[in-house]
Amino acid sequence: MGLSKTQRKYRIRRRIRKVSVGTAERPRLSVFRSNNEIYAQVINDVEGITLVAASSRDKDIASVNGNKTEIATLVGKAIAEKSVKAGFDKVAFDRGGNLYHGRVKALAEGAREAGLKF
Repeated sequence: MGLSKTQRKYRIRRRIRKVSVGTAERPRLSVFRSNNEIYAQVINDVEGITLVAASSRDKDIASVNGNKTEIATLVGKAIAEKSVKAGFDKVAFDRGGNLYHGRVKALAEGAREAGLKF
């Protein structure tokens, strides 16, 4: 019998995290996608701290009407603006076990448009 959907996602997440480690010079942009919301945070794994965070539940983004993909693009732009303002523009992208399409891809493209490099 094959792996369940959550077991497969967990296995992919572990495989990604072996390669993608956030440092002070190049922190990790971690994406979490739930059924209704999307969250992004920039993490320094060496010190174990979250440097910047943005989500679709932020007041300025939650007030916007649009579909989930459009809101994910706004979250990507917001996390990029906060990151550049905090002083770093290069990150390691961690898709969190999700496939790189749909909302995860929209968030990544929005972050790239706003100035993040990965």
